[in-house]
Amino acid sequence: MKISHNNQTKAAVINDFSGFGRCSIAVALPIVSAMKVQCCPVPTAVFSNHTGFDSFFSRDCTDLMESYISQWKRLDLQFDAIASGFLGSAEQIRIVGKFISDFSTPNTTVVIDPVMGDRGRLYPTYSVETARNMKILAKKAHILTPNLTEACILTGEVYNPDPDDDFLKKVCEKLWDNGSGAKKIVVTGLEKNGVISNFIFEEDKGFSSVSNPKTGETRSGTGDVFSSIITACAARKLDFTRSVEIAAGFIAKAVKRSEELEIPITDGVCFEEFLLELADI
Repeated sequence: MKISHNNQTKAAVINDFSGFGRCSIAVALPIVSAMKVQCCPVPTAVFSNHTGFDSFFSRDCTDLMESYISQWKRLDLQFDAIASGFLGSAEQIRIVGKFISDFSTPNTTVVIDPVMGDRGRLYPTYSVETARNMKILAKKAHILTPNLTEACILTGEVYNPDPDDDFLKKVCEKLWDNGSGAKKIVVTGLEKNGVISNFIFEEDKGFSSVSNPKTGETRSGTGDVFSSIITACAARKLDFTRSVEIAAGFIAKAVKRSEELEIPITDGVCFEEFLLELADI
């Protein structure tokens, strides 16, 4: 009898691994697993601690990725969700695009967090060329989770630090592009008057938003927490707006607790304090 490795709900998570600082794969593994989904990581790089610290050790894994992935093909793995986070080069973006093509089935939801920049600027590690390649990759997403900067980069819109709903609708419609882009989009982390909002577009439902009071300072890794919850919910085919509500509420609670414990900003959010709550979803 042929052995199947596809009897449990699974998500492939393509991102870097940081040993300290609560971000990327180190966040996805416990969160996705707590939500009853097997988390299968593909490391794009290894960091001792993330780049927000004054110093760090790193090892790029681009040269290992295709050999690593080829073994999954031999196992005939299938995924209910495929998620990508920070990608450090055009070659990594190419590899991820091929991974999505090779491993997607009609049951697979592709979640892309187009990590490229913030506060109106590309990250120093990103070039205009790499951003152009990310625009192509983003077209493969069923769910897209950009912040405002990334949404503007992907659509060519001039960054507006104080967008109204009409601006956000225009950006989301460009990302959707008459059905040729993502069917579900959330523009994350919109801050105004002590409130953090997430602006949502769904092809079949239109526009909405989810808001929570700001509970502390902006911290490393919150985007990874957010996308990990969205990925687990996508793998389980849960309602998209509900998944945004779960993610936003969880982060607000974890940020508040991190402030209470005086966790340094670089050390991310102490999501471990509330991890068991995700197991009840």
